[in-house]
Formats: sequence, structure tokens, C-alpha cells
Amino acid sequence: MNLFVIGFGYSVQRFVAMHGSALARIGGTVRSAETRAQLAPHDIDLFDGTVPAAATLTKAAEADVVLISAPPGAGDDPALTHFGDAITSGRARVVYLSTVGVYGDHQGAWIDEDTPLAPEQDRVQARVRVEQEWKSRIGDRLAVLRLGGIYGPGRNALVELRAGRARRIVKPGQVFNRIHVDDIAGAIWGAIRRETGGAWNIVDDEPAPPQDVIAYAAKLMGIAPPPELPFDSVDLSPMAKSFYASNRRIRNSRAKQDLGLVFAYPTYRAGLDALWAAGEGRS
Repeated sequence: MNLFVIGFGYSVQRFVAMHGSALARIGGTVRSAETRAQLAPHDIDLFDGTVPAAATLTKAAEADVVLISAPPGAGDDPALTHFGDAITSGRARVVYLSTVGVYGDHQGAWIDEDTPLAPEQDRVQARVRVEQEWKSRIGDRLAVLRLGGIYGPGRNALVELRAGRARRIVKPGQVFNRIHVDDIAGAIWGAIRRETGGAWNIVDDEPAPPQDVIAYAAKLMGIAPPPELPFDSVDLSPMAKSFYASNRRIRNSRAKQDLGLVFAYPTYRAGLDALWAAGEGRS
């Protein structure tokens, strides 16, 4: 199987590391020569976000699967704008990494893939527009994976605590779904192997308050957790505030059924246990 990737972010790089050997060829685009060197020996082209080389477009058109993790920009989406025609005219199925933010706020209620999309922030509204545009172009060739809060090696509460950056921010009633990057890799593989498209929530089994995650990580490390801070008392960036603006509990049963997804880390505790055992947060 021939895979073409637009956006080698954290999750995609983990997918390539875990499942790349099962693919006949991996190509794609990156913006920097440094990232390109890190992805050797794969067939990676430089793409600065403007006009791709003709050879790069040909690779996209001839791929069996195109995996897109590059986020929409402030204006046009780079993947749609520059690769949309080539991908539409080819045979590729598209796996698009989106976000559960597309559902908006549900005040802590349980939701699933049948819940209407109601994005509230501009960046999430852009995600919905991209999902819909790909759907209109390629129909059932599109698989959308809506991801929860991503964590994994190098990006987790243990690392944040060790670095002194972790804060236990409390907004009463607030919960998040999370997802370990290895389980995202498993979901991508399931979507690639599936012959038909759809949209799936890729989240763990247990939505939980963010302060509980920090407290559990501190317990693993044998240190006192940071003091609880009321949400209204904390100065947060607009991006950080946006994560607290929506409160929902997300079901993942359809991903388990349709994609054959078996979670390695069904809760944040299982994920942090494994990360701690692997040495995360120890130095």
C-alpha cells in the first residue's frame, strides 16, 4: 500500500514508527529540511505551503491512501488548496485527522458521532469546513478521525510536572476526553485498512477533570501535586481557554466496532502508568 502524508505531526510520526513497516511506500511533504532528514529513508518532499512541485502532486494523485494532519490555516486550507484536485482525480482514500472540538459545548452531556456539529471557535469552524469540503469532493473515500486531547511520550503530565509547568486548574464540572498517541496510531491503521469511509471519535473510555490527571501523575512521581487554582483566577492564553470552553463526555464505541480499535491505554491512568514505567518524568 502506497501512503502519502500531508503534515508529519506528532501523531503521524508515531503512526509511521509503529506501522510504517507494513506499508509498501511512504511519501509526503514537510516544511523543513530538518524534519525531512528525520524521516529518512521515506520519500519526503519539501513544501512551503505555496505551490507544490509537479512531481509531488503526482505522488499524491497516485497514492492509495492520503493521511492529512496539517491543520487549516487562517485562510485557505493548504491541503485542499494545493492537493485537492490531484487527490480528487486519483484513487486515494483520505484519512483526515480532525478534533472533537467540532461538537462544541454540551455542558458535560454524553455525545457520539450522531451529535450535530456545533463548533464555537474560528479554528474549529475551519476544521468543519475542511471535513465537509473533502466529503463533497470524494464522498465515501473519506475517513475522519476526531481526536481528543493528545498525550504520549514527551508530551504528558509527568513531563510537565518535572519541568515545573503543570498547573491544577479547576473548573467545577469540567471534563475532557484524552487519547494516547499509540491509540491514535492504531485508529489510523484501522481507518487505512477499512474499505469505506465515515467519521469516528478517537478518545479514551474515561472523560475526567484535568486536575485529576495532574494529581495522579504527581502520585506516581511521589511528589505533592500543585495547589488547585480556580479557573477564573488563572491567566490563560486564548488557545488554552478554548479547551475549557467546551464540556462534554464522548463515546468511542463506534470506533471500536468499525475500526477494530482495541485501546492500549483506555484511561489516563493506564497511559500514565506506562509512561512512568518507561522513564517519563524521571529527569
